[in-house]
Amino acid sequence: MNVPLSILDLSPISAGCDAASALRNTVDLARHAEQWNYQRYWVAEHHFVAVASSAPAVLIGQIAAATERIKVGAAAVQLGYTTALAVAESFGMLEQFHPGRIDLGLGRSGQRRKETERGELPARPDVPWREVDGVVVPPPFDARTLLTSPRMRALSRVLTQPEAVAPDFAEQVGDVLALLAGSHTVDGYPVHAVPGEGSGLTPWIFGSSRGQSAEVAAAQGLPFVASYHITPSSALDAVAAYRAAFKPSQHLSKPHVVVSADVLVADDAATARHLATPFGRWVYSIRAHGGAEPYPDPDSVVPLADEQRAVVEDRLATQFVGNADEVADRLTALQRVTGADELVVTTATHRHADRLRSYELLAKRWSAA
Repeated sequence: MNVPLSILDLSPISAGCDAASALRNTVDLARHAEQWNYQRYWVAEHHFVAVASSAPAVLIGQIAAATERIKVGAAAVQLGYTTALAVAESFGMLEQFHPGRIDLGLGRSGQRRKETERGELPARPDVPWREVDGVVVPPPFDARTLLTSPRMRALSRVLTQPEAVAPDFAEQVGDVLALLAGSHTVDGYPVHAVPGEGSGLTPWIFGSSRGQSAEVAAAQGLPFVASYHITPSSALDAVAAYRAAFKPSQHLSKPHVVVSADVLVADDAATARHLATPFGRWVYSIRAHGGAEPYPDPDSVVPLADEQRAVVEDRLATQFVGNADEVADRLTALQRVTGADELVVTTATHRHADRLRSYELLAKRWSAA
């Protein structure tokens, strides 16, 4: 029997459409995902790009209200741009409205950008392409140029108060846990998150390397989500590091691993490849310019030049594209290599109907195995 399958949705805005359409499509997809028996519906947090998932808590409330059973969560709240109290209270409120259905994912994107700006992120090693039992592990993408660009420096100031310094990620996760447990204090004074305290929420830590995210998840005994779809070069190492350092907690007695993948399924492989043609251009717009452009139409997208393609080759090689059998086989290999307890898939297409069809075909094939 296959492990549970979940969805990660960025609410991508397609060329010629707007954010309202993207958000309506997200709610519609969530309703279908529930019918197709997906385990969870995660929504991302992104800013200043052509995706509409900029406020996960708000979007989660809309999705949970429009569905009945599927779990809905944030993948992930970026702690560098908020406070532990705000997280505990907002997700505690969601849990009150939808008991047992809210998943709180935490990530450290904001801290990672600040580390890069301070020169603390090391250069990427020069490593070759490799394959592990059918799973492609490409060389790492060097994000230092993107994260330290003038545009990103300017935009990062909008996300935080002037001169604000985000606490260490481990400290913030500890604060969230303490607030949820009702044990948080400041200078000896108790601080109670209402709602939030006693909600029973278990944070999920999202990460892409064997660095602090994996370390924190392991040290706190929390579930860990490895982002193979973002950083396929380091996701396997992140899983290994998490397992090696895991300490049992009141939340988990043993490691719980989730691994993500980019997928696109169609009725036949040729159609899937055509629908996937804008993916490289879309990823390139993120890596080269620091902001995703509206998702292009496959019928009119401009092909990437060789030097542009080189920037996104790792993401193209690790996108699972094909008919349902082909994609399911690659997901099975990813699960086997990582030992994942769950898999989460994310799909971007220009037309909403194509995205629905992709998830429907995959769900039917996955449940039949």
